[in-house]
Amino acid sequence: MDRMLVVVFDNQKKAYEGKTQLIQLEAEGSISLYGSAVVVKNADGSVSVKQEDDYGPLGSLFGTTLGSIIGLLGGPVGMVIGAGAGLVAGGTYDMYKVGIGEDFIDDVSKALAPTKAALIAEIDENWVTPVDTRMEALGGTVFRRSLAEVKKTIHEETVAAMQADLAQMKAEQAQASADRKAKLHEKINKLEAGIQAQLQKAKEARDLVERQANIKVQVLKAKAAAAKAKAS
Repeated sequence: MDRMLVVVFDNQKKAYEGKTQLIQLEAEGSISLYGSAVVVKNADGSVSVKQEDDYGPLGSLFGTTLGSIIGLLGGPVGMVIGAGAGLVAGGTYDMYKVGIGEDFIDDVSKALAPTKAALIAEIDENWVTPVDTRMEALGGTVFRRSLAEVKKTIHEETVAAMQADLAQMKAEQAQASADRKAKLHEKINKLEAGIQAQLQKAKEARDLVERQANIKVQVLKAKAAAAKAKAS
C-alpha cells in the first residue's frame, strides 16, 4: 500500500539513521522507497529541509507530495529549502490534493516540536512491522497514512453536500416569490460555480496522482537498472 510515512526523532542524527534504515529495508525487499527527506522544526515554527533524495525523475521537492507535506507541517511560515538557503515557501498547500487528512497533519505537528527532526518518506509497504521495528529502535515515533483513500472521500462528501444544497435551493426557487427567486438565483449560481470548482480540483488531483504514479514507475525502473548494472 502506498503510504506517507513521518517518523519524529529527538534530533537530526537519529533522523539520518532512520533514513539509512529505510534504504536498508528497501534493499531487503520489505518496502519500496519512492522518496524521502529529513527536516528539522525551527524555533519560529518553520520547517528546514536538511537532506533530500536525489529524486532523478521525481525532480525537486516542489510539486511533489513530500514537498506539500513538509509545507503543511511548516504551517503559515512554510518551509526553508536547504540548511541556511534562505528560500521560504509559504503555507499555501492544498490538503485536498495531497490526500492527507487534517488529523494526520495535526498529530505530526504536535509531535514535531521545535528542535526535533523528522524523516518524511513516501513508501509502499505490505505490512507495518519492519518499518516500525527499525524506527522505534532508534527512538522514533511513527505516523503513517494511506495516500489514496482520504482524497476520494473528501471529494465525494464535498460534492454530494453541495449538490444536495443545490437541489433544495432549486426546489425552493420554483415556489418562491419574484423577489425571493432573484436572491435564490444568485445563491444557485454561486453554488453551481462552487461545484464546478470542486470538480476541477478533483480533476487536477487525479492528474497529479497519474503523474506521480508514472514518476514512481520511472523511479523503480531506474533503481532496477542501477541494481542490474552494479551486479554485472
